[in-house]
Amino acid sequence: MQVLQQDPQMQIGSPERNAWMLSTGAVLSSPYDRIAAWYDEGIRRGGSIHDLVLPGLVELCGNFQGTEICDLACGQGVLARRLAEHGAKVLGIDLSHELLKIAQREEQIQPLGISYLQGDAEHLHGLSDAAFDGVVCNLALMDIANLSSVACTIQRILRPGGWFVFAIVHPCAPVSSTQGTLLHAFHDYFEEGFWCSSNLSSVRGRVRAYRPTLSTYLNSFRNTGLVLERVMEPQAIGPFAARIEGYDRVPVVFIAQWRKGVSRLFSHLRSLA
Repeated sequence: MQVLQQDPQMQIGSPERNAWMLSTGAVLSSPYDRIAAWYDEGIRRGGSIHDLVLPGLVELCGNFQGTEICDLACGQGVLARRLAEHGAKVLGIDLSHELLKIAQREEQIQPLGISYLQGDAEHLHGLSDAAFDGVVCNLALMDIANLSSVACTIQRILRPGGWFVFAIVHPCAPVSSTQGTLLHAFHDYFEEGFWCSSNLSSVRGRVRAYRPTLSTYLNSFRNTGLVLERVMEPQAIGPFAARIEGYDRVPVVFIAQWRKGVSRLFSHLRSLA
């Protein structure tokens, strides 16, 4: 895993990074900084969308023991810890300083060898090309408007033959109300752009999301040369499904696995290994 230490996107709290920020006045911030503690508490209570996503997402990551993985937009490290517990060497990157502080606190309590950096998923200039065997992005692409830039970044930092797995809230997923019911009000699926839920008790009631169509998601990554290998639309079950009547009958999340192509020479050398 190659991280260019001379780049200012370095580890949270390091003297080098603090000195750089003071000298340049640069500040990386995220809307999640305002709700980090509330958001983390909700995840820890269980019955969240993460409980629905993680099994399928980890399955699509395949056999990742001993591999180097970038958890892009890692938040407080929920997925990073799951991957590290199963033998992966993980670098978590997020824009939110406050969520990263929670992630680092968990790493101090239970060390798993995870490193964390603050950085913008659209660029990641501090990471070398072909630095990772795999990249994961769990329920975070909805926060990013420039999908093409993110897709190019992921393609760049993946090694030949490397994989990328993302999970998103399904573009066709219904919105929940404050009363815990599904809102059946019609919305224009084809009108891409930022939106905010009227349910202030939900994450999207506090942090707006970008809502592209499913084809925009898929084409953004396909256009970089990544090859789509498998998709999943897991059905809501258990406590998460029980929270809102009807959640088990509608698409809630969409998970996709991609592969970075390899040259014929690389494929031949790998077959001889």
